[in-house]
Order: sequence, then structure tokens, then C-alpha cells
Amino acid sequence: MIAAMAQRLTPDQRRTRERVEGLIGLAAPVLNLVLAAGDRISRIVEPEDSEYYPVRSGLLEAEGRESREDAGP
Repeated sequence: MIAAMAQRLTPDQRRTRERVEGLIGLAAPVLNLVLAAGDRISRIVEPEDSEYYPVRSGLLEAEGRESREDAGP
């Protein structure tokens, strides 16, 4: 399907697409470095997330009890 779409592009559209893809390709390593640096900095500043609470809903707990009850001894 993508190949069929590529055939319908005009030469100008192809050039524009290639330029944009090239810019994305050049920016990707820089953006990866920014993300990695941000991750490191956040871990240094606050190594342990004191406000993190695991997700547990009453609905999930009730479903767990029901499935254990259905299984029997």
C-alpha cells in the first residue's frame, strides 16, 4: 500500500518527503541524547520516586478473588 502511494507522488512531493525524512534522520541521534541526558538527570536528582503508587483497583482485586474461588481447593 505504501509503495502504491509512493507512485502517486509528484516529483516535488518526493523531494519534499526525502528532505523531511533526512531532517528527521539527522535529528534522531540528537533527540536520543536529549532523552538519555534527561533520564540520567532525573535519576540523579531523585533516585527513588517517593510519589509512585502501584496501580491497584478494587475491581481488579475482586476479579482475582472470584477467579480463585472458581478454581476451588
